[in-house]
Amino acid sequence: MSQRRTRAAERELDLAGAKRSRGRLCEWPDCSHLGEYRAPRARDQLRCFRYFCLDHVREYNRAWDFFSGMSQAEIEAYMREDVTWHRPTWQLGVGQQEAGRNWRWQDPFEILFQGPNTDGRTSAAEWDQPNQPLTKTERMLAVLELGPEATKQEVRSRYKELAKRHHPDLNGGDKAAEERLKLIIEAYTYLRESDRFA
Repeated sequence: MSQRRTRAAERELDLAGAKRSRGRLCEWPDCSHLGEYRAPRARDQLRCFRYFCLDHVREYNRAWDFFSGMSQAEIEAYMREDVTWHRPTWQLGVGQQEAGRNWRWQDPFEILFQGPNTDGRTSAAEWDQPNQPLTKTERMLAVLELGPEATKQEVRSRYKELAKRHHPDLNGGDKAAEERLKLIIEAYTYLRESDRFA
């Protein structure tokens, strides 16, 4: 136990010696101690530091006021923005145009719009017109290459047809076919359990 204490004390002395050799003095006026403790320079320079001795860093921290010079409204706005790390946010389904997106959900490979029964619409951009928002049921019907007027029987027969066509065993273990089949199964399961086709 005493050897451990001796090693720890030696390590502390080595660290103190290394700090002294750097020669960084406390930045407090008229202080000649080592500046071993850092403190931020200003509110807008939190990663730039001033170095103080222990007594002066304590005094500096007591006097530090992050919100100094800000009004109550500015402080509240800052605290609200701090919840999202001061990054822009928007409600789900709103503001994507400002974010540079053209539709609410993305289908970069146009997988969901490859069939003849997509109500004449051939791309996600056409499906996602502001005055024609898609419901989840419509999206699931699009996966099965069916339009919004599809019946329960059409959903069932289209599911069987697509499941056979995209089964990985019939496509040489193709990963794209497997992913497409997962989408088809998810869509069929949702539609089968939805109120519209009950």
